[in-house]
Amino acid sequence: MERAIREILKFNKEREWDQFHSPENLAKSIAIEAGELLECFQWDGDNYEKEHLCDELADILNYCILLADKLEVDIEEILLSKLNKTKKKYPVEKAKGNSKKYTKL
Repeated sequence: MERAIREILKFNKEREWDQFHSPENLAKSIAIEAGELLECFQWDGDNYEKEHLCDELADILNYCILLADKLEVDIEEILLSKLNKTKKKYPVEKAKGNSKKYTKL
């Protein structure tokens, strides 16, 4: 993942696009790309074009990486921190095989 992050940041720097990447603009871009990801499933959730879906997912990840860089946060650190919080909300003994929200367990 480190190589991918370096390449994304290099790509961005070479084009001098950082000037357009405020946290707000990056957050908007993530939401827009998430909408495009949903379009892959719009009329038939079982029959989607995997390559197109992967392209949209990559766009989302790209903007997430840029936002993390802009905010100067470590992606692995924030992912693991959130996972630990989620583990506490959804202990295995209560959540296993259950899709209910933690407040309903």
